[in-house]
Amino acid sequence: MSNIIAVIWDFDKTLVDGYMQEPIFNEYGVDSKKFWDEVNKMPKEIYNEQGVNVNKETIYLNKFIRESQEGGKFAGLNNNKLRKLGEKLNFYPGVESFFKQIVNLPNLEENSTWKEYGISIENYIISTGFKEIVKGCSLMKYTKEIWGCEIIEKNNILAEIGYTLDNTTKTRALFEINKGVGFVDNIDVNSKMPEELRRIQFKNMIYIADGPSDVPAFSLMKKNGGATFAVYPRGNKDAFRQVENLRKDGRVDMFAEANYETNSTASMWIINKIEEFANRIIDNSKKKLEESIGDSPKHLT
Repeated sequence: MSNIIAVIWDFDKTLVDGYMQEPIFNEYGVDSKKFWDEVNKMPKEIYNEQGVNVNKETIYLNKFIRESQEGGKFAGLNNNKLRKLGEKLNFYPGVESFFKQIVNLPNLEENSTWKEYGISIENYIISTGFKEIVKGCSLMKYTKEIWGCEIIEKNNILAEIGYTLDNTTKTRALFEINKGVGFVDNIDVNSKMPEELRRIQFKNMIYIADGPSDVPAFSLMKKNGGATFAVYPRGNKDAFRQVENLRKDGRVDMFAEANYETNSTASMWIINKIEEFANRIIDNSKKKLEESIGDSPKHLT
């Protein structure tokens, strides 16, 4: 089981240029900047009015739910609609072809040894956005599993929060990938098991994201021997400075422009890291085999 390599992706600003909710705003003719300004004011307003703290990263879900009701900005919005809007996402250059390339690497003739040693590569997506939007996008064909926020419907309209994920709880998803939750029978995130028996060891993971909000996930990866990579939009100096600071602080191993086309810095670094992991797995497997084979019997003299 330890011969699986996981490439784990953040979503907004990592794979798509901006936020995944943009197709919703376009569909309903809503000013996205005004909407997010209203969302950003909510935590302070709620605390001032009721003395209640809210999660700043997921409070937006409540506003989407309210605006999905009759008379709201997104009246009639439901999970099926979210899934269809996922088809309209604007990905950075090369994203879909790169996802396909990653999972097909073991099938290449130059990587024929990988199959012999059972090496496979899986893409995962962990997002604080809507899981249903991600489920509707073209990347699902090349993605093993996704994590995101899920909404319960009532009368075919978004009605209640079912499951949330924020930038801290993303680390829970990483442990679920590590232990094989959902893929290995009778295993959950709290199951105690040695690292070498887990479905995907942390040292065989690459985590890719866009900025400071992913520091908890970056830290978990670095602490456990995984690789970390950050991206920034082309020409965005502020975003560039953010990822450069992450590199200076030792949070990420490398960063590059969010472009995944063939021969781009991002694609070459990620592929090189996958190859590095695969070769290490093969070398370790050979070493274990050699150590397990004792000397052949000899005649006594």
